[in-house]
Amino acid sequence: MPLLISDRIREKLAGKNPPVSEQELVQCFANQTREPLIDLRSEHLTDPPTRWFVGETDYGRKIKIMYVNRQEGTHIKSAYDADQNIIRIYNKYAKPL
Repeated sequence: MPLLISDRIREKLAGKNPPVSEQELVQCFANQTREPLIDLRSEHLTDPPTRWFVGETDYGRKIKIMYVNRQEGTHIKSAYDADQNIIRIYNKYAKPL
């Protein structure tokens, strides 16, 4: 399934500190070791549901990636460095692949 990033999201990712590149997103998807979680918070409910996971780049950077799967591909909603609390939650609830 192709990775789709709108111009608006691409700008948003480039403005992060540090920036998140498309190459890093691809690496995180390729290196994924646990199933994604579904964001059930009412303010984040979407149809189809928003999924997220903590992935690791080939260089060890841990990034939280939020996305929506649609027929045409995987739409990236946001991504940023995962803090220890996000990593803890993900490791607690996400099942290994």
